[in-house]
Formats: sequence, C-alpha cells, structure tokens
Amino acid sequence: MADHNNRPVTGYPAPPANGYPPTGTAYPYAAPPPQPNSSYFNVSSNPNYYPNPNYNNNQQRVTFLRRIVAVLVASIIIFGTIIFIMWLILRPQVPQFRIQTFTLTNFNVSSNNLVSGNWEALYDVRNPNDKIVLYFDHVEAAVFYKGDSIAETTVAPFVQGKKNETTLKASFAALNAYVDNGNEIGRDKGSGSVEFNLRMVARVRFKAGAWWARRRILKIYCPDLNLAVGVGNNSTRGSLSGGAKNCRVGL
Repeated sequence: MADHNNRPVTGYPAPPANGYPPTGTAYPYAAPPPQPNSSYFNVSSNPNYYPNPNYNNNQQRVTFLRRIVAVLVASIIIFGTIIFIMWLILRPQVPQFRIQTFTLTNFNVSSNNLVSGNWEALYDVRNPNDKIVLYFDHVEAAVFYKGDSIAETTVAPFVQGKKNETTLKASFAALNAYVDNGNEIGRDKGSGSVEFNLRMVARVRFKAGAWWARRRILKIYCPDLNLAVGVGNNSTRGSLSGGAKNCRVGL
C-alpha cells in the first residue's frame, strides 16, 4: 500500500513568515513592501507633490517679525533697567518752596468788584538733592482770591546747585482787575484780614553729571489753604499773618 503521508503536495508553496521571498526566487512571490526611505516618501521626487511658492516667503516674514518683536522687548527691558538703576542711585526729589513774607500795598476795592494793588512775595527755594542740579527755565506766578486770578508775573530763570537754598522775589501789580467775589474782598478787608493764594508753575530740568532728565512741570501752591494778609478797613497796606508758610509742590 502506498504511503499517502509521503506523497508530494502540488500547488503553490506557503509564503515565508517574514514576507520576503527566499534568495534567488521571483514570481509568484509578492514584492516586498516599500521602505520608508524610498522615492515614494521623498516629496522632492514624488510626482504628486506640488510645492507652495508662497510658503518660504511667509516663513521668512514670520521669522523677521519675531526677531523685530524680540529686539523691541529686549530694548524696553534694558532701557527700563537702566532708568531704574539710575533712580536708585540718584533718588531725585522735587524742590521745596517756602513763603517768608507776603506784603500788600496800594490796595483798593471798588464797589463794582474792581481790585487794585501791589503784592510782593519773598520765598525760599531749596534743592534737597545731593547729586542733582536744578535748572529753572521758566517760572510763572499768580495771586488768586477764591479761584479768581488778580495779578500775574514771571520770575527770571535761575540755577540751583546741590543742597542749595535760593531766596527769590516775585512782584505783582493789578489795576482795576475784575473779580467775581470783589464784594467779599471788601467784607474781609473790613474784618481786618484778606486771604489770598499764591500759585506758581515752573519748568525744571534735572542734571546729574552728564545725565539730563527731560523737563518737568512743577506746580506750587502756597500754602495748601490761604495766605492771610492783615489789612485794616481804612488801610491800603498789609502783611502776611502767622509767619512763614510751606508750599505744596507736585508734578
């Protein structure tokens, strides 16, 4: 009897387990799968790949803008750091103002709210900084009564050294200046004292060595409330009551 177990099997052999044909064999074995480094995966040799001509230009613009922003941010940080360090070293302070005397002559108030008179203010200016020189380029001053300006003047420019104190004089004159509250001035004069305000605006530069700060506008109020000038009912003269007064200085 023939041995069926040893009979040769006809047909195609089973494919190898690794998917590759044995060495030296060909069809009907399947071709090996394409490798990742084949030309199909290479976009430069792929016939189905169509490059975008604007892609590189857009990328260059984005990169350029990012660099510009980075430079601006770095410049702001560096500049701010320098300013902060200089502030720590210099510690700039605003000047101090103090009214020593405030006199009034030729004072007259008419029945139709017209005011005439001459005012003279003597005040001290002190530079509290020990590393900064102050340059007062322009100073304007005005005498007020309850918010109404009566007389104005300009003070000559001056320079103030470190820890220096300067005494200045401001003279004001009014001839028939109209004041809304002129009748109240008359009543105050009858009580023996009239309260005025002295306000100043100064344009100042700060200098420390070769370093210049930008101009600052100082606003000076002398004092925070009023300057009481003692003047009799039948008198045309008066002077500051209560001694010297400190002024408030702001930027």
